Parts: sequence; structure tokens; C-alpha cells
Amino acid sequence: MDVLLGLLLGLAVAASVYAALRLLRSPRVLSSDAQAMHAALHAATVMLPDLRRGLSADTAARAVPHLRTLTQASAVALTDRGRLLAWDGAGGEHHRPGDELPPGPGARGERRVRVEDHLGCAAVGCPLGAAVVAPLDVLGKHVGDLMAIYPPARRLSPEDTRTVTEAASLVSAQIELSELEVQGERLARAELRALRAQISPHFIYNALAAVAAYIHSRPEEARELLTDFAEFTRYAFRGESPYVTLADEFRYVEKYLRLEHARFGERLEVRLEVAPEVLQAIVPILSVQPLVENAVRHGVERRGQGRIEIIGRDLDADVVLRVGDNGVGIEPDRVRDVLAGSGPGIGIANVQARLQAAFGSAYGLEIESSMGRGTTVTMTVPKFSPGVRAA
Repeated sequence: MDVLLGLLLGLAVAASVYAALRLLRSPRVLSSDAQAMHAALHAATVMLPDLRRGLSADTAARAVPHLRTLTQASAVALTDRGRLLAWDGAGGEHHRPGDELPPGPGARGERRVRVEDHLGCAAVGCPLGAAVVAPLDVLGKHVGDLMAIYPPARRLSPEDTRTVTEAASLVSAQIELSELEVQGERLARAELRALRAQISPHFIYNALAAVAAYIHSRPEEARELLTDFAEFTRYAFRGESPYVTLADEFRYVEKYLRLEHARFGERLEVRLEVAPEVLQAIVPILSVQPLVENAVRHGVERRGQGRIEIIGRDLDADVVLRVGDNGVGIEPDRVRDVLAGSGPGIGIANVQARLQAAFGSAYGLEIESSMGRGTTVTMTVPKFSPGVRAA
């Protein structure tokens, strides 16, 4: 699913860029005059952020003035197949958002570009005539139309039709990106629920056992551990965005490690070294902690003692995190199984799936392991990724 989502996202981005470039080269929109080029470029870029929020009456209202600049039409409308979402230009006093579509343009829901000889309008003296109607196709579905309407005396040319078609492609690509972002967030939430179900029983049992061991001998420390436990579980099960900053993730990794240190005492050695400049990078929630818990279970618990290193480095546009242990290690031929979810480890495949759903296949986890010498899991994430925001 994450691979397919990444592919669709890449295709949508490519379509958006292609449509914008073609649109800006349109001879009807641009002349040799630099001012016209600047106006068209400005119109194309200004409307994109609004359309990335999806197709609605609000985003359509923000986009139609810029679409009228691009198409050089007398009026431009965006529809959702059944009604007008937004109208800009001549005739706006009697074509209003929420109205049913006039006869002809968009009324048949056809998924092809077509030219209507005359806009069907009952208003006396309507200053509009012919229209070019281009469908908005998003993820294989017809979600609406872009209508460009011209004065009755205007004779439409092939360049008019091409310009409207390419403007519709640009609009469709941006709406598709918004849909893919929503799908990616749904996937991230689903994977997160699966991870919570997997790790919570083991973690809760060990954490409460550690607190219980301190209640009589060290009551103050037991209270502190119980507070750490409560804060960590509140963080892990919070219902906000599935993304957090690395600073937040490490804050709760430290709480987790304090609970584990209560279990192992001096038998658990931890080295934490993270460059301050990487702490504002955004990652899926519970993406570092499962790697640390996996290192505790397989690197320390199985031997009764051990060392864990958590290193964070700034690498130009990316962040590289390494979680290593000196435990029993993994057979080299089983590393791929671990990442695929068919081998040992707490949530490794889950973290990999969520990282690649958020950032693409170029990012994620790599595992290096040697039997009897330990395992290192390396996570690579971008410092910034469009559409991935912390709560």
C-alpha cells in the first residue's frame, strides 16, 4: 500500500509540474511581454496552496480569480458536478456558489473536454456566450469541472481549448495531491494503531513490574517512575496528529529508558548523543522508541546486560539516526525478514512502513547485524517534507 501511495503521489506531482509548465507556455496566456509572463506565473503559483487543501467552496473561491487570469476568459467557474462551487467574472451577479449548473456546461457529467456554443442562462442580458468545459479527474474519478466562459462575439480557438484543458490538469493534480496526503495520513494512523496493539502489553507489564519493585524500598523513585509511565502512555496513545518532532520523540524515549533502567540497573548502559539541529525534524510518532525497545529486548534482555547507543546526525537535507546494541545479533539472511515483518523485533516492519508512507521509498530503515556482536538500525528521514506536519 505504501509503495502504491508513493507511486501515485509521484505521478500527481509530475502531472502538476507538467501542466504548469505547459500552461505557462500557452500562447494565449503569454505574450512576449514580461509582465504577462509574470502575471501568469503568479496566478499559477498563488492558487496551488489552496487547491492542495482539496476541492471545496472555499478553496474554489480562492482559485477562480487566478484561473481567469490564466485562461483570459470573461468568467471562470469550478463545479463539483452537481452545483457551482465558485464563479469569478462577468455574470457573477446571477451565477452564485451553490446554484445548480446551467444547462449545457457540466450538466451531463461528461469526462471529456468540450466546447459549448452558448452558455444556457435564463438571465436577461447575460454577457456570456461560448464555454470550454474541462473535467477534473482525481484518482480515476470525475469530481467536477473547470468552466471558462467567453463573450458572445468571441470565436474560440484551439489555443483556448488547450489552455483550459491544461489549467484543469493543474487543478486536478493539486486536488489529487490533497487526496493522497489524506490517504497517507489514514495509512499512518492505521499502522500506528497496529503498533500500539503490538507493543503495549509487553511494555505495560515491564513498566509496572519496575514500579512495583520500588514501592517499598524507594517510594519516591516509584512515584517518579509511575509519573514517567503515565506520561509515556499518554503520549503513545494520544489521538492527535500521527507525526511529532524528534525533540518530542526523544523526550519520551528518555522516559521509556528510565523505566527500563529501573529494571536492569547498572546492567543497562545507555549513550544518547543527538545533534541539536536535527530535533525539529518531523517523524511518525513512536518511530524511534520501538527501535530502542527492540534493542533492549534483543540486545540487553537476552544477555542480562548490555549497552545501547542512540546517535543522531545532521546530514545536509536529511537526518540520520542510529540505534545500536551489543547484543546477540541477527543472522544476516534474516535481516530482510525483519524489515518485511516476518522476523523477530518489536515494530520494526511497522516503523518501516510508516516512514516510507510518509517520506517515500528513498527513506526508512537499514539494519546491520553480526551474530554475537550486536545490531544497529539506521533511520534516515528528511528534515522537511511537504504535507508532513506535527500536531
